[in-house]
Amino acid sequence: MRGPSPSKDVRLPPLAAIQAFEAAARLGSFERASEELFVTASAIGKRIAALEALLDVSLFIRSSRGATLSAAGREYLEQVRTALDLLSDASLHKRGEPKLEPLRVVSTPTFARQVLIPSLPSFTAAHPDVELEILLSIPYLDIMPPNADVWIRFGSGKYPGLHAQRLTSDPVFAVCSPDYRDAHGPFLRPADLTRAALLRCPMEPWRPWLAAAGLDWPEPARGVWLVDLGMMLAAARAGQGLALTRRTLAAEWLDEGKLLRVLDIETAGESQYYLCTEISRPPRAAAQAFSLWLAEVCERASQWPRGLPAKPE
Repeated sequence: MRGPSPSKDVRLPPLAAIQAFEAAARLGSFERASEELFVTASAIGKRIAALEALLDVSLFIRSSRGATLSAAGREYLEQVRTALDLLSDASLHKRGEPKLEPLRVVSTPTFARQVLIPSLPSFTAAHPDVELEILLSIPYLDIMPPNADVWIRFGSGKYPGLHAQRLTSDPVFAVCSPDYRDAHGPFLRPADLTRAALLRCPMEPWRPWLAAAGLDWPEPARGVWLVDLGMMLAAARAGQGLALTRRTLAAEWLDEGKLLRVLDIETAGESQYYLCTEISRPPRAAAQAFSLWLAEVCERASQWPRGLPAKPE
């Protein structure tokens, strides 16, 4: 199929001129066309004259009794109507497309990496009309981006001005990598932890777990200090020591054997994950759908294989 000749004039007529021509042809006079298009009859005449000059053809036969379509005008009218119908259909189709509903979610970094992002395809597939935006907070400094629809927070669940829906009820336990166990273990009794480096994070203090293990030890004062639960978990996976964690966050690495539970001791987590919305602003449909979906994700995560305690050596 050959392209247009280099000498062919491919300039498009102004839409206003085409509309003036179509209205005049359909209504039978320049005056009635001017009333429909809210311009003067003189403007209609000038637009049609400009169109005729561009096309180099007479579209109307003018006489003292008015103007009637020429043969070329009748042929052009059919082409113009087809083009206008296509443009109208395209505009209506665009207008009829569902409008995307924005949903701005603020999450803690660890929850976003370990839980939210891996599960996200199921939400986006089920809700293609939701335009999702995910931002990260800094829990340790209590810094959160403003103007969110939903916040995922780690703490007590008591947040003034926010409705908090509990997402997790995770117990806390200790983990380490197989290499770290082999190098510094075995950890068969709580007293064996004297050989272990306890990774520290302000979001997950050791003291409750140590007390449950029967160890009257203070909160560790030495060792690597990490202000993010995910960084502490990654450090344990890299063989840098023992970390405290939860099933929801560590299930994948436990199942893959990249982390092992140390001793069979659990404590109730003082802090849990909550999905929060503003009390003063009822959640929209997208936020409600997201809340239901995320609650199901967390429920499934808590039921995953939980990893086994390290085998006695």
